[in-house]
Amino acid sequence: MLYPNDRHTMQRSRSSSRQPPGRSREEAAKLGSALEHNIRAMVRRRDREAATAGFQERLAEIITAFTGSMTFVYLHLAAVTFWIGVNTGWLPVMEPWDPSFVILAMTASVEAIFLTSFVLISQNRMAENDDRRADLNLQISLLSEHEVTRLITMVSAITNHLGLSETIGPELDELQKDVDPETVLDEIESSEQSRD
Repeated sequence: MLYPNDRHTMQRSRSSSRQPPGRSREEAAKLGSALEHNIRAMVRRRDREAATAGFQERLAEIITAFTGSMTFVYLHLAAVTFWIGVNTGWLPVMEPWDPSFVILAMTASVEAIFLTSFVLISQNRMAENDDRRADLNLQISLLSEHEVTRLITMVSAITNHLGLSETIGPELDELQKDVDPETVLDEIESSEQSRD
């Protein structure tokens, strides 16, 4: 399912895959096929998420997108102005039906309940997508850290084999060790608890 922010990101992704004006094909090709592949994979993934969303989720997204627009604000401003104008006698176009504004207050309250529910449904879906992306980012970061650790170990071995002096210093042994994410998380939690 796509959300307003996802739509903007997708539009930026699609527009970034197009050749910008004034840029040659060679310059556009310098971005690299890996970047182009990643952008397309992200767009395909978001299209799949949108396609698998149920009717209720799509309806909640449509309503949330509309209620978050200036059109919605203008319509409400016009409706409330008309309601108040007629019921106070400023607009004598028809008989007042809510001179105490009780119906207006009740309508606004019920509308607020439903709109809040629609926004929460959309936010829950966005939170699920954000959690999946955060998990993906964590896995990529852990993989990158592991690869960098292996590269440091290999470069250190090559340096030793060639008889070159290491200028990195005593932290080299520490850099050659894989970082345990559980240990890092435990350290972060203990630091936060000691701060409180």
